[in-house]
Amino acid sequence: MKGSQALQFSKRSHAVKTDCTSKQIEFDPASGRKLVAAFDAEHISSDGGLVLLHRVDKRTGLLRKFAACFRDYRDPDLLRHPVEELVRQRVFGIACGYEDLVDHAALRADPLMAAVVGKSEPAREQLASPSTLNRLELTPADAGPGSRYRKVVYDAEAIADFFVDAFLDAHEKRPAELVLDLDATDDPIHGTQEGRFFHGYYGNYCYLPLYIFAGDFLLCAKLRKSDIDASAGALDEVKRLVERIRARWPKTKVTLRADSGFARDALMSWCDENRVDYVFGLARNDRLEAMIRKELEEVRKESEKTGQAARSFWELEYRTLDSWSRARRVVAKAEHLGDKPNPRFVVTSLSVLDHQAREVYEDIYCARGDMENRIKEQQLDMFADRTSAHTMRANQLRLWFASVAYVLINLLRHYGLRGTDLERAQAGTIRLKLLKVGALVRVSVRRVVLSLSAAAPIRGVFARVAELLATRLPAPS
Repeated sequence: MKGSQALQFSKRSHAVKTDCTSKQIEFDPASGRKLVAAFDAEHISSDGGLVLLHRVDKRTGLLRKFAACFRDYRDPDLLRHPVEELVRQRVFGIACGYEDLVDHAALRADPLMAAVVGKSEPAREQLASPSTLNRLELTPADAGPGSRYRKVVYDAEAIADFFVDAFLDAHEKRPAELVLDLDATDDPIHGTQEGRFFHGYYGNYCYLPLYIFAGDFLLCAKLRKSDIDASAGALDEVKRLVERIRARWPKTKVTLRADSGFARDALMSWCDENRVDYVFGLARNDRLEAMIRKELEEVRKESEKTGQAARSFWELEYRTLDSWSRARRVVAKAEHLGDKPNPRFVVTSLSVLDHQAREVYEDIYCARGDMENRIKEQQLDMFADRTSAHTMRANQLRLWFASVAYVLINLLRHYGLRGTDLERAQAGTIRLKLLKVGALVRVSVRRVVLSLSAAAPIRGVFARVAELLATRLPAPS
């Protein structure tokens, strides 16, 4: 067969739909008519809300900056999918709910995805295949021009700083005070991944990633083995974050907040020496409980008298027997619930003159519980637990892809949803309400036109969000 004939045959073969997608599916009659369906409509996207994420990305340069953290050793004359396009495809895919690379086998033909990723001919050009995206994730740190297949290397330090810079760039005005929430969580693994260990507290084989948030903004997502203390590596991350924050906002007060797993002398001593405050949970012990024995008895009597929970707050000065280098302020909550005492303790550097005991515990420390919602968004909505690659380096990149998708949706929430019914919606709800919108896509020489359903319940909010993004974000450069 001649070359031109083979090419024509290939094109015709590519255009023929497989039987499993073109075959009609019959349903029960509706309105007295036969009801059938088939996956045979071309140029239709189920992710019409991508245009909102595209606006956020275009005007903030978020994914362009993220792509700059990679070094591409591939031959530029042979490139079909530049790194920036690969990054956009992967992050947009996660944001729209496609957690697995295999999803891109079909998604690569989506014309709207191709348009926002950056393809010049979105109606005809296909996006990267799952194998191409897989090579991006599996490239080792020492890859170079001589490597055979995997030649796109990420810079871990640059990516770590990228998240801090994205947070700083999202704020035009310097905040007077900044609270950084630290926490560790389990990331269960079910294979023989590198760094696999059994964690007794969580009761499974897992990783133990470290997260640091400032409100809704993700500043750090560090994958770690699980055979470590919860605070392992936290001091290095805090040093890096504080240095970068103070370079932009030297007068902003920084406070760390975390549970008792982070009440470690090295971290607290560094904070004491560097004008960083902290409010950490403190695990109770016999010595601490003995210091508030009288108060516990008083709240027990009050609870028995009223039939309600009773509590009071007290100031202590406390030092461990050998692990702390100095005595520190401890706020104690003497509480009786039902038929049992429930003492709780917090260690803090905050001044007693500025922050009374009840305020430290109830208003400041307890507010850290909202970080659990942010971790749930990251783990459940952005699929940060899809760490099924063999190496920790590849799994760290998967965690970062999920994190960038979270940052992108959070910027949409930050700029576009304030003042709307979705202002406090979680990422999964935002995806369901705003991103999963069916759209007919028509591509011409000059325009990409989306036809959205006139009966869509979200149409008013959708238009409002697009308008808010246009006014609150700078024009694209």
